[in-house]
Amino acid sequence: MNAWRKRFTVFPAQRGCLYRNYQLLELLDPGIYRYWDFRNELALICLPRSSQMLTVTNQEVLTQDQIALRCSYFVMYAIVDYEAYLRSFDVFAYLYSPLAPAEQMLHSYSQLVVRSRIGSLDSQTLNGERDQLFVEVPELLQTQMASCGIEVKSLYLRDLSFPKTIQELFAKQLEAQIRAKTDLENARTVVAATRALKNAADMARGDEQMRYLQWLETLSKIAAQGKHTFVLGDPLQLPATPPARQDK
Repeated sequence: MNAWRKRFTVFPAQRGCLYRNYQLLELLDPGIYRYWDFRNELALICLPRSSQMLTVTNQEVLTQDQIALRCSYFVMYAIVDYEAYLRSFDVFAYLYSPLAPAEQMLHSYSQLVVRSRIGSLDSQTLNGERDQLFVEVPELLQTQMASCGIEVKSLYLRDLSFPKTIQELFAKQLEAQIRAKTDLENARTVVAATRALKNAADMARGDEQMRYLQWLETLSKIAAQGKHTFVLGDPLQLPATPPARQDK
């Protein structure tokens, strides 16, 4: 009797697809199930309910200005319609990896959209906008996979490798930009310092209190160099500029 009774287990984060005589019988939630199977006709295929990630590496593409580069990216997807998925792919041909046929299709379509997107940009624009290339999933990829019961959640560009000569040019360009920015900041600093000195000179010109402070500073410097005797008068009565020298 036990030989005719089958026990199936659907683990958490899985969806069980129960077949009888290779025809879909029902979809099972996580749990343990027992069935009588006198003719040995039952089979269970388990598919994930959680999001999956497909990584595509070392893809060679051409930019608009005919620069060959290599890129890697990954695609996040999830099965949202299990019956459509089972109708679209022969899961029994991949019993140990029922996601394999879907990932092969996703790999091919994602290559098309990535090459099309990168091929529409020149290398300089691509280098500056690499993080913004696939903010939204391309419509072509989304449409093609939706017909198979798969929702493409996101597409991220992971690596973008330019030829060594192009990398050196980008490095020189960046160095020139940093140098120009530094020179500009230095020039602004010099202009600001000159403006401050000019403002200070304008404030000191004709101001009696500033003249008095300058007089005290001059006395302090003279006194610091040795012993001196000073006869002090009213410093504010001193002329603003020394009298002109008259030659005899």
